[in-house]
Amino acid sequence: IACPCALGLATPTALMVGSGLGAEHGVLIRSGEAIQTLKDIKVVVLDKTGTITEGRPALTEVIAAEGFDEAAVLRAAAAVEAGSEHPLGQAIVAGARERGLDVPAVQAFRAVTARGVEGEVEAQRVRVGSRRMLDEAGIAYGRLDETLRRFESEGKTAMLVAINDHAAGLVAVADTVKADSKAAITTLHALGIHVVMVTGDNERTARYVAAQVGVDEVMAGVLPEGKVDAVKALQDRHGQRVAMVGDGINDAPALKQANVGIAIGVGADVAIEAADVTLVRGELSKVVEAIRLSKATFMKI
Repeated sequence: IACPCALGLATPTALMVGSGLGAEHGVLIRSGEAIQTLKDIKVVVLDKTGTITEGRPALTEVIAAEGFDEAAVLRAAAAVEAGSEHPLGQAIVAGARERGLDVPAVQAFRAVTARGVEGEVEAQRVRVGSRRMLDEAGIAYGRLDETLRRFESEGKTAMLVAINDHAAGLVAVADTVKADSKAAITTLHALGIHVVMVTGDNERTARYVAAQVGVDEVMAGVLPEGKVDAVKALQDRHGQRVAMVGDGINDAPALKQANVGIAIGVGADVAIEAADVTLVRGELSKVVEAIRLSKATFMKI
């Protein structure tokens, strides 16, 4: 009480202790500003893959179009996806190998943003991706669209496979929701926070996952650069009190744009570098802990 600058000492001490407590519980907070801002957050934006879901998808189905067989479709798809670092692509490669298929080398590999991947496999042009990818290439996929819609309604990510400008079939991949996602989102609601899920997946797949965990708002079909615009729009709507949670390279700009960027610790290094807070174990419940820690720290101050 006699100290002439008790307030000046108390504030940084409380922030330091708060940060230390966070670290003990797997919540790494980079700055005092992040602790201060978290207590006022009104909107939490969640990326889907690797944030709400485990981010470890597995191949579930392979469908061949007339004139093609499943093994050839999967082998071609896996060959092209072997050049990609995306978890969905790696799931297709792993699925092919588990089925005993060899994965040939790909030439002239190219990733097409928010559409898919393509390359030359054993002198054949192979494309693996969304409807948009085949539409832009002028490839009709007719009856496959009905199966595609069914898989999407079941929460699976389905990708069309085209070989030499013909729709050859499709592959479906599923990801599981993290065990604590629903409980964490329910607690965020109890704190008066609006929860938004943003994803590059199509509307049907996104809605299926959203229904499982109870988010308030879904933004589907969002391109990587569109995530920044989505965060800006929410900031305008809710008065600059938006936190973004993500784990991928594509999430880094949006994490930087948000008032507080929160990275999943098992995600990409660039996302962690761009964030203000890192959740070491990647549990969504730690977002709740970070917000509660901020409120408790400022009550102490």
